[in-house]
Amino acid sequence: MNQRTLVIDTATAACSIALFDGDRLIDAAHDIVGRGHAERLVPMIAALPDGGRAARILVDVGPGSFTGIRVGIAAARGLALGWGATVEGYGTLALIGAAALARRSAGDAPLAVVTEGGHGEVFMQVFASPFEALDVPRSLTPEAAVAALAGLRAIGTGTRWLNAIDATVSVDETLPDARDALSLPPSYRALPPVPFYGRAPDAKMPAAAKPGS
Repeated sequence: MNQRTLVIDTATAACSIALFDGDRLIDAAHDIVGRGHAERLVPMIAALPDGGRAARILVDVGPGSFTGIRVGIAAARGLALGWGATVEGYGTLALIGAAALARRSAGDAPLAVVTEGGHGEVFMQVFASPFEALDVPRSLTPEAAVAALAGLRAIGTGTRWLNAIDATVSVDETLPDARDALSLPPSYRALPPVPFYGRAPDAKMPAAAKPGS
């Protein structure tokens, strides 16, 4: 149990969990639920070996669905309290980007992750390989996101809004998958387990834990 990590991802339409022993995936579940994460999440975790019990919990802190983010963080905190586990967070866009870049060649062009936001906007962040965030998550109008792409490949559910403006942008419905969480560098999965909604003008991602802290 000491080496186990439970990953919880409910920030988007996906309800996704994974249980690792060290770097080895033990079991996982991934459902596209849209809404209803609160009803689906607990039974999914309970169905994992040993009820998903782990010494460490990782949870998606956003940006994404207001309700989904809160459901995941509340579950992570509750389980951590009951199990005496640690809980840390990671970003939605970073997880999608890391998983995609892990399947590409080092040195390929940067990749933009674009997901659906609220009020007709999208969330966007650009990543390079080897994995590195080139900017911070931004909430943009689809028109501004198309302009910001500057020819980069884009992935994520927000691409359908961009395609409606610019047909050269391919539609990609990639959602975060908890099984990919360990593809993130350690500093990107050491965020405080607090919601990041991404829409406030001065919104910033929580600072990553410093080495040795």
